[in-house]
Amino acid sequence: MLDRVIGVVLIVTAFAVLLREWTGDATASMVGSAGIVAFLALAAPRARPSRQAFVAAGLGLVAAAVIFRPDWQDIALRGLAQGSFIAAFFIALASLRNPASTSPAIARCGQYLATQPPGKRYLALTIGGHLFALILNYGAISLLGGLTESIANRETNAQIREIRNRRMLLAIQRGFVATLAWSPLAFAMAITTSIIPGSSWSGAAGFAILNAVLVTFVGWALDSLYKPKLSQPRPARAKPIGSWRDLKPLLALLLLLFSGVAALELLTGLRMIAVVMLLVPTLAVGWLFVQTRGPEGTARRWLTHLRNFTIAEVPSYHSELVLLVMAGFIGTVGSALLQPLMESQPAGLAALPGPLVLVALVWFIPLLGQIGMNPLLSVSLLAPLLPSAEALGVSPNAIIVALTAGWALTGASSPFTATTMLVGRLGHASALHVGLVWNRGFNLVAGLALSLSVLVAAML
Repeated sequence: MLDRVIGVVLIVTAFAVLLREWTGDATASMVGSAGIVAFLALAAPRARPSRQAFVAAGLGLVAAAVIFRPDWQDIALRGLAQGSFIAAFFIALASLRNPASTSPAIARCGQYLATQPPGKRYLALTIGGHLFALILNYGAISLLGGLTESIANRETNAQIREIRNRRMLLAIQRGFVATLAWSPLAFAMAITTSIIPGSSWSGAAGFAILNAVLVTFVGWALDSLYKPKLSQPRPARAKPIGSWRDLKPLLALLLLLFSGVAALELLTGLRMIAVVMLLVPTLAVGWLFVQTRGPEGTARRWLTHLRNFTIAEVPSYHSELVLLVMAGFIGTVGSALLQPLMESQPAGLAALPGPLVLVALVWFIPLLGQIGMNPLLSVSLLAPLLPSAEALGVSPNAIIVALTAGWALTGASSPFTATTMLVGRLGHASALHVGLVWNRGFNLVAGLALSLSVLVAAML
């Protein structure tokens, strides 16, 4: 019963946030904020202690705001608005993950990519991991990683099996983190464009996509240049399962998704996140309807799937949502409390060259990731404290490019992110080893490439 209540509360919250984004309705905003308070009250007692610590930290910040700020109510409401937005955006993305994870066409596509011969496998998996991540988010690592692990386990030679599994998993992970630099379906772009005034996805997309290409190219080049030497002869190559035609459904879905996002953003003038929160669930519901067609009653099966999504799947994310919601809340409230202190400094960041500040962000966000700060938390905390784009002498979209570049680099380097944890579990290594040993060279070279790209973006 509690799961059902949590599911209904989150769905109502998501609808309220969607209405707020499209109409600006103040009542919808209050409903969304009340919904997120109700969700935290229901879910926090069931969450892990580490998640509960975030809730305690949030309550501590609210207490500090009450003591030190006369406008503490406005600050708390801004934090709740950010938390409700994060929950609604997460649910919108999860709605697409549901039909995609059960689609035979998507499974065939993943199998075709995972069974490519060694000469093509890295590039196939890193591009495939990128495309899958656009739909499945972290589920892309679980899906493709599970396929690659089962394929690697067929190898009887332990040395070859270990090397093959590591290279395939790194290809998937690096393909995933490349999406963080540009995808309108990633939290990185959604959060940053919601914080930086005057920014937009369409305005930042050019350099953001370039950053994704740089991350992909760096990973492929390093894998090609530093192939491990084998003490035994290489095994015979096996033919891939399936053909390139198996990629058509995935590519068609992505074309429909991104063309729809771009068209609606330009036509409506709304923020990209508002468009995503409407378009993605709409496509998901339509896709689910197609999947449930059958002689025994399409509408009934379709409604059953929607009901299960509401009362079973959505509540299953409660622990992850507590973390994400509180990270956004803590970042928003914490930055508001720090703002007067930053403004009182005689020489702040505005005294530094704007391009230098943006390049520093590329490295500072991953450094915070090494001490356990989720990039959602660090960006929510740091971004509002940055001087305005005008004060820095750069475009607002250049700030977006820098923040998402740092976010992407954190996804590959921090032992506290879901990407390194998932890859570590599938690769039988610790998340620390994955982030700082397996990806050591990649982090350095990709960081330098992203720094150069951000520098150019800041100067144009």
